[in-house]
Amino acid sequence: MAQRNQEKGVTGAVPVVTAPDRVRNVVLVGHSGAGKTTLVEALLAATSTIGRAGSVPDGTTVCDHDPAAVRQQRSVSLACAPLVHNGIKVNLLDTPGYADFVGELRAGLRAADAALFVVSAVDGMDAATAALWEECAAVDMPRAVAVSRLDHQRADFDEAVALCQRVFGENVAPLYLPMLGDDGVSVAGLLSLITRRVFDYTAGLPAQVRQPDPEHLPAIAESRNELIEGIIAESEDETLMDRYLDGEEIETGVIVDDLEKAVARGHYYPVVPVCAYTGVGLDVLLEVLTSAFPSPPEHALPAVTGLDGSPRPPLTCDPAGPLVAEVVRTTVDRHVGRVSLVRVFSGTLRPELTVHVSGHGLAERGHPDHDADERVGHVYSPLGAGLREVPHCVAGDICAITKSGSAETGDTISAKDDPLLIAPWEMPEPLLPVAIVAASRADEDALARNLARLVAGDPTLRLERNSETHQLVLWCMGEAHADVVLDRLRAGGVELETEPVRVALRETFTAGARGHGRHVKQSGGHGQYAICDIEVEPLPRGGGFEFVDRVVGGAVPHHYIPSVEKGVRAQMERGIVAGYPVVDLRVTLVDGKAHSVDSSDAAFATAGGLALRDAAERGQVTLLEPVDEVTVRVPDSFVGAVMSDLSGRRGRVLGTEPDPAGVERTVVRAEVPATELLRYAVELRSMTSGTGTFRRSFARHDPMPAHLAEQIRKEHPNGG
Repeated sequence: MAQRNQEKGVTGAVPVVTAPDRVRNVVLVGHSGAGKTTLVEALLAATSTIGRAGSVPDGTTVCDHDPAAVRQQRSVSLACAPLVHNGIKVNLLDTPGYADFVGELRAGLRAADAALFVVSAVDGMDAATAALWEECAAVDMPRAVAVSRLDHQRADFDEAVALCQRVFGENVAPLYLPMLGDDGVSVAGLLSLITRRVFDYTAGLPAQVRQPDPEHLPAIAESRNELIEGIIAESEDETLMDRYLDGEEIETGVIVDDLEKAVARGHYYPVVPVCAYTGVGLDVLLEVLTSAFPSPPEHALPAVTGLDGSPRPPLTCDPAGPLVAEVVRTTVDRHVGRVSLVRVFSGTLRPELTVHVSGHGLAERGHPDHDADERVGHVYSPLGAGLREVPHCVAGDICAITKSGSAETGDTISAKDDPLLIAPWEMPEPLLPVAIVAASRADEDALARNLARLVAGDPTLRLERNSETHQLVLWCMGEAHADVVLDRLRAGGVELETEPVRVALRETFTAGARGHGRHVKQSGGHGQYAICDIEVEPLPRGGGFEFVDRVVGGAVPHHYIPSVEKGVRAQMERGIVAGYPVVDLRVTLVDGKAHSVDSSDAAFATAGGLALRDAAERGQVTLLEPVDEVTVRVPDSFVGAVMSDLSGRRGRVLGTEPDPAGVERTVVRAEVPATELLRYAVELRSMTSGTGTFRRSFARHDPMPAHLAEQIRKEHPNGG
């Protein structure tokens, strides 16, 4: 990591904060390709945090240091890049824009106090970005918009702003307008609508501030009136609008103060045009981040409880308060081991401090509840993959710690003598299964170790060892997520392969039948003689298994009857036509024969299994497939396509209703066979442009269509 910092030319001093009001935590969000990582790189260079800006295509940026990110040419994980501007530390949290990595995005939202939406002036935005704006609005997170890629020949700032106003609402307004250069194409500066000044970047950063040219005045006047009216409408001074409408010139200082208050409260959303490559707008964007966005003490903190769930007083962002911090990301570095990115909400985290690490509420994701006391080693200020040691981390700031033995993403770090627990943030359910197999027995141990590390750091990854199909299944968010997970496993020295995911089916009888089981060895020998006759009857779905003894005259000695039942049960577990467990069955033992010398428990158990197989050959056996209840949430415009697709998956639509959690969104409920849902996570995303989400839960087992059942039988010619 030190080598990487040298390669990047890290020149800025390590930022050390002593007061929470000198911190700003800003998460950058937007669709993949909008330019978030490139913008972070430009801001780091503009503040001399690094000597020169890297590039995404070259794989030399601070934030995209993961080999998978370099290969895919896009961010795949959360990265923290702090800088200092005007004495204020800004922790920039760069998040992936691709939907597969939404877990990293939500971790960034948890660690931040404000969000910067990066919208491309070339490509606009995707529907997922619009949905994310609604999420931020629901929790009153302050927001601003940076319109990026102004240097592109197809860039259209006016259209980008209009799009933001249509999607985000009318309280979105530009603070600056782009000013074209002498060639009439490139952006050479910005026109400030509040101060009526020109920020000229012809000579680079910082901009030269001057009076506007006469041709700029009409554009400034028209846009300025809309901006000022919007700001005044959010002012706490109720007389300000009347004074403005009466023609009074409102002082610039008053306008700026009201703007900063409205932004910090999450009521107004400024738009800043920026160009990462030319430097246009970087300095004014830094002013917005440090002056308008709230400091940690101004932002609501998450609720805490005792380890037993007992309520505790609300936290305050006080460096002298009780220590409460949260692990927002965990990775394993091959040089330093486990690295935990930590947001401190209360108190001060110091080196050599003994703390309590607690994780609860994620057991279903493969993260069992755990509590441990651990000593913090060093405390670092992270810069992408680089770690720079600092003496402490106060409330409101973000740091990194290393070599924790138990810390996982989402864990709470608190004082040893007063352990607390922060409720984990909401994480989407991973719904794309990928079955993996170690290439050799020698790789199995390495696979287990590497899987444990990956699951500890990624709450959106679920590991399942299916006892019925005997497959090791990774549940991922999508194909790109699966690719990254597999790459990381292989980078850890594990040779592995993938195989088709098998759904755990069931077998059952659809009609009664008789079965004859004969286990007689002609060569003689002790324990080689047992004969039994059974009758098989199907039970209603969910009826389980019943064994009835109806033998008369002692044809089967009483002490061998449990062995027959044992043999039947064992054969039911192994399956009879395709190797899947048999369910919903009543087996009645009606007759049999025993030998006074050559019979045994083992012989009658074998005969019981053979009798069930014989009944299956004489009777009718079908396969049952699991049916899941599916809840799909989509924008209204996609409801028809989703319902048609569900029907094409042999699904039964149960109904629709407005989504209470989203505007112009609908909830579609349906029952769909699980075999039709193996790739639904990918196909729903494609069908709805990344805006659709779904949940699934087991409902019941239903008979599988005959042609599909026959295909599976052919794949398992020997049955159980």
